[in-house]
Amino acid sequence: MQSFAYTPQRVCSKQIRFDIDEQQKLHNVKFVGGCPGNLVAIGKLVEGKDAREIADILRGNDCGGRGTSCGDQFAIAIDAALKQSA
Repeated sequence: MQSFAYTPQRVCSKQIRFDIDEQQKLHNVKFVGGCPGNLVAIGKLVEGKDAREIADILRGNDCGGRGTSCGDQFAIAIDAALKQSA
């Protein structure tokens, strides 16, 4: 299992940490900062799910007209992690 940390841009969270296992499943998703209730819920909802599928679902979600969101930034982080581990 590989661990990743990503610094999101233009959102309230300051860091996203997560693991991806050999089957490309997500584990231990943690957001530092941001809206705790929503971001803890995202971590619970995606636990053990396919990383690429989750990135596809979250990609493009907007928060307050910022053009991105913590979920969108997580999708970007997953894409980068999958490229790095390929």
